Amino acid sequence: MHRICLTLPTNRACADTISAMRAEARYAADHFGVEAHLLILDSSDEQDFAEHADAAGRPTGTPRVIVHHLGEAQQRSLLRRLISAADVPKPDLLLDLMLPSGVSYGACTNRAFLFAAALGCDSVHRRDSDSTYQTLDGEPVFPVHHELMSLGKRALDAVDGVSGTRLDPAHAQRTVSLVGASFVGELSVDISEIQRLDPAVYRDVVGLWAPREWPDEAKDQLVAEAFTGAGTEPFTGDHSVVGPVDPMRVDMCNISFHRDVYESVPLPPATDTIGSDYFLMHLVHDAGLPGVLHNRHIVNYYTGERRTDAGFMAYQLRLVKFFLSMLYFNSVYDRLAAAGDALLDGELRLRADTVVEFVRDSSWLDREENEERLRTIDRSYRKLGDRYAEFAGLLAARGDRLLNEAQQDMEDFALLIQAWGPLIRVSTEAGIHEH
Repeated sequence: MHRICLTLPTNRACADTISAMRAEARYAADHFGVEAHLLILDSSDEQDFAEHADAAGRPTGTPRVIVHHLGEAQQRSLLRRLISAADVPKPDLLLDLMLPSGVSYGACTNRAFLFAAALGCDSVHRRDSDSTYQTLDGEPVFPVHHELMSLGKRALDAVDGVSGTRLDPAHAQRTVSLVGASFVGELSVDISEIQRLDPAVYRDVVGLWAPREWPDEAKDQLVAEAFTGAGTEPFTGDHSVVGPVDPMRVDMCNISFHRDVYESVPLPPATDTIGSDYFLMHLVHDAGLPGVLHNRHIVNYYTGERRTDAGFMAYQLRLVKFFLSMLYFNSVYDRLAAAGDALLDGELRLRADTVVEFVRDSSWLDREENEERLRTIDRSYRKLGDRYAEFAGLLAARGDRLLNEAQQDMEDFALLIQAWGPLIRVSTEAGIHEH
């Protein structure tokens, strides 16, 4: 039976999200005949974990929905066993990259990829704990519907199940490797207050996403689109298109990948860095692998923790590290785009050796552009005053350390890419034994 992995990484209270995802897993099993593995990777505190265990442990009503609720101790045990069996260099560092002490959007998804391989799944479908589903006529609108309509099919065969096509005829025989949509509601990054306080500062800060050499017009367009998702319009009916999927049109709270993608290349494991989990979107697009973009957008909302002083400081740090990471990723993305079909081997699978070369080379880039990024953030945040000025003071004291971390993150990513093939192989062979 075809197996899928519907996964939820979380470090916060989200029992309602788990219940909603159980319903999505049941929908997948009932409507597509799959065996749906709901994989909850839980780093929350003891009380929240217990509530999650209660939500996860209720009967699913069908043997085709199987729930796996793994705390950090179980995850670490599994990872240690897999890393040991893979016999890869620097096993202790790899364990830290897969399960770091800090928040890592890439690492939590990499664990889902590795465990999905161990479960024998053909695809991973990721959701987030600070989001929920839209409804139509009182019923939830599940993205897995479009994901299972197309994912893993030849693009040519997926055409009948979508509303439209932008498919390059030269790619018609390739596998649909990504199916995704975006979100509606609040900005995906909690910076709307900056926009309200000073639009010019907002433009200067968000513009740091772009390469420095971009013209002002291109930066302005990026700023206008950044972090907005699909806006605020509610779902009224299905629309989907097969073809190349623009990474700016999908979000990691609402995405699925075929195993040929995530079993070839992992995500960057950087800690405290928003956007570190978006790499594969770019890789799929630039390699010419077809995808499907649909409109079953998920509702994004902010948890209360972000509104606290501690939450504010932590989130601003993750934003700064995102901007610093873009020195390296913009370079890698340029090379991916230039490589195109050369990113694929003769069996149309991603060439990890090519990707790791681009990543490793980027770590040698001159830091001057990132030093300017830090100066821009310092100047802009001091202009905003209050807690932004306070954050600027903290940033000034940590600037050199952050520059070093951004460079080291790329070296760590290269190491993980090299180890990924052996890790996937042993995971596929070993399976998961949770108890």
